Amino acid sequence: MRTLVLGASPNPLRYSNKAVKRLLANDKEVVAIGKRETEIDDVKVLKGTPSLEDIHTVTLYLGPANQEDYLEYIVSLKPKRIIFNPGTYNKKLEEMAESNGIDCVEDCTLIMLDAGNY
Repeated sequence: MRTLVLGASPNPLRYSNKAVKRLLANDKEVVAIGKRETEIDDVKVLKGTPSLEDIHTVTLYLGPANQEDYLEYIVSLKPKRIIFNPGTYNKKLEEMAESNGIDCVEDCTLIMLDAGNY
């Protein structure tokens, strides 16, 4: 199950950084996109809208105002699910996703992993 962490930060205090590390610790395949190219552990953080395949889940760490440039991109990846982490819910993206058969969940990736509900 391949997960895209959108809004990934190299700052270890950021939840997106913790999510990348926790996903890896739970044996999930992780792809990360952030503001600049960097690394989180062994995961390269890409920037922009790179060509990606086989994305099962997009977990969002960008607020709605910062999602605008990614809306079409997220839908074009054809994930099975989008996780709106706290502070990231976007009605427009939810409507676009659902009209394309993509499940939307308002939850916290870290809590889902801890609870075994990922």
